[in-house]
Amino acid sequence: MSSLSEFQLLSVLAQEMNMRKASERLFVSQPALSQRLQTIEKDWGTKLFIRSQKGLALTPSGEHVIQFVNEVLSKQEKVRETIYSLQSEVSGTLKIAVASIVGQNWLPQVLKKFIDRYPQAKISLVTGWSSEILKCLYDDQVHIGIIRGSPDWKGIKVHLFNDPLYLVDREITSPEQVLNTDRPFIQFKSDSNYYQEIQDWWMRNFKTSPKRTVVVDQIETCKQMAFNGIGYAILPAITLTKADRDIFKIPLVDENNEPLQRDTWLLGYESSFQLKQVNAFVELIKEYIAESSEE
Repeated sequence: MSSLSEFQLLSVLAQEMNMRKASERLFVSQPALSQRLQTIEKDWGTKLFIRSQKGLALTPSGEHVIQFVNEVLSKQEKVRETIYSLQSEVSGTLKIAVASIVGQNWLPQVLKKFIDRYPQAKISLVTGWSSEILKCLYDDQVHIGIIRGSPDWKGIKVHLFNDPLYLVDREITSPEQVLNTDRPFIQFKSDSNYYQEIQDWWMRNFKTSPKRTVVVDQIETCKQMAFNGIGYAILPAITLTKADRDIFKIPLVDENNEPLQRDTWLLGYESSFQLKQVNAFVELIKEYIAESSEE
């Protein structure tokens, strides 16, 4: 395989299509250039250029090789630019996988600050259930993941915030009233541990199943149905920041009369946290959380 210096030689030859002009650009003699070209062609096992009185012409094989050479040199230049920028400022691509509920309701404000502060950085974002986020991390598809619940994670784990759960409805003002309504309990599909938390709370308080249930795919659909009076739902506080004033929000408590809540965590491998763009993002998140707690 030819070296990068030989790739540069071939690229110059293809641009000039003239041995004399190419030798002047490369600061070598024509005989030396001719000898190096013969060695490269022997390495590739084919003739790349045809010489004539008018100059050089590419063979069909040469056209393919020069296309490959130019692609490699272009990528080399981009890598050099990236390395240079990494030494002076935050850049590169930040790859994040985030639980959908966080991606819809909390992350946009953080990303806006990150983009404004680090315009050279790029963002690749994947959303899904927390179990899917963990898979992205295990498969090394992303730098960091933001998930809900209590993850069993051996790498770096940063607690971001906890999120109280509320029973939300336009009519119900206390949990016991769900036993007397014919309106449905609206639920959204989620990770099994979140679903189990809700089931445990329900059975602990009511010892019986809801009279009617409606299951929807997305939490936003669940929220809008509850807000429009179709039924009642259990929603995390993160989704209720702009809740209608006519909506009753009843906090859920556990068996010790403590608020029932969900934790949100930022996860990643130590190697990812050594990247400038990842470290900058984590620090910005901590700053954002500190500012929010003061408001």
